[in-house]
Amino acid sequence: MTVRNPNWVNFPGLMLISVTLLLSGCGTPFLGSYGTKGQSKEEFTRYVERVFKLQNSLTSEIMEFLETDVSNHDDLLEAEQHMQQACGPLNEYASRESEGLSTGILLSRRVEKTAIDCEQAAEKVKLLLGH
Repeated sequence: MTVRNPNWVNFPGLMLISVTLLLSGCGTPFLGSYGTKGQSKEEFTRYVERVFKLQNSLTSEIMEFLETDVSNHDDLLEAEQHMQQACGPLNEYASRESEGLSTGILLSRRVEKTAIDCEQAAEKVKLLLGH
């Protein structure tokens, strides 16, 4: 970052606040809420873990189901594809974290914004599977 105003360094408090806002994902944690449901950080973490496990288990179940049932399941396959797309940021986050790679602020924010879409898509798949 190029600093054009040399007086910027005279404002360490302002710079600290700016960095803190960036690291916290644009400030929503200061309000004490995460995601579209306004949860605490701990609640949101548990929620995202639950959604990840749900969509992951449904993906495994679909694979097993399609191996044993050769009927035409266009609706199920379409719903599963939509779920994979909606859960993409969450899956990317989980994959990067499990590999010990940086998840980054932008990816964290995408997970926060898309978790409910992922959950809704997974629930649709769940219904189509007869649960």
